[in-house]
Amino acid sequence: MSVEARQPKRAPLADRKAREFLRKADPVMGGLIDARPEFRPRAWLDELPPLDAFATLVFQVAGQQLSVASTRAIISHLQERFGGHMPSPAELLAADPQVLRDSGFSARKGQTLRALAERFVDGGLSDEALSRMTDEEVEATLTEVPGIGPWTARGFLLVALDRPDVFLSGDLALRRTIQRAYGFDHLPTEEELGQLSDRWRPYRSLAVSYLFASEYDGQS
Repeated sequence: MSVEARQPKRAPLADRKAREFLRKADPVMGGLIDARPEFRPRAWLDELPPLDAFATLVFQVAGQQLSVASTRAIISHLQERFGGHMPSPAELLAADPQVLRDSGFSARKGQTLRALAERFVDGGLSDEALSRMTDEEVEATLTEVPGIGPWTARGFLLVALDRPDVFLSGDLALRRTIQRAYGFDHLPTEEELGQLSDRWRPYRSLAVSYLFASEYDGQS
């Protein structure tokens, strides 16, 4: 089943079991949870076009080292150049590479997208195959593509596959959010992030969603 077919019309509320686990495991996280009783962790996807696996990867590549607003602008420009929809792998390969540049992708990101598209066209990657893989297999498979690192692969696990236990350890915005929420006087180190996020297993994805919500919805 494709990602598009699985997406609900309106994102569901946070899973109750996961929410209660996190509340009990971590008092700071508990405060973030209690401040958002109607939290829908995937509500931001409601504002985007339906995304299959390839389109999600396009979105993730677009967002490398950019803000959410800039990423959405690039995706909007890209859609405009493909008749109002996200390009399929074949459509992207058939297009002049300049189309990606004109949409706001760097030359390097454009090369990454074409390499991804080639793998989808030749069958090396597909929605079905990726959905059957473990988290570790997905990350290993995607990071074989030049320009796809762990951050992009883990973002794909979160967005496309809705995997429950993904932590974006290399995400600078997340590190800053954790610094603020947990009162660090410095950006937390990888070791500190690991110790903290271990409290949230096996629901690290939901914890990350609450943290980002605490940063971007104006609540503390």
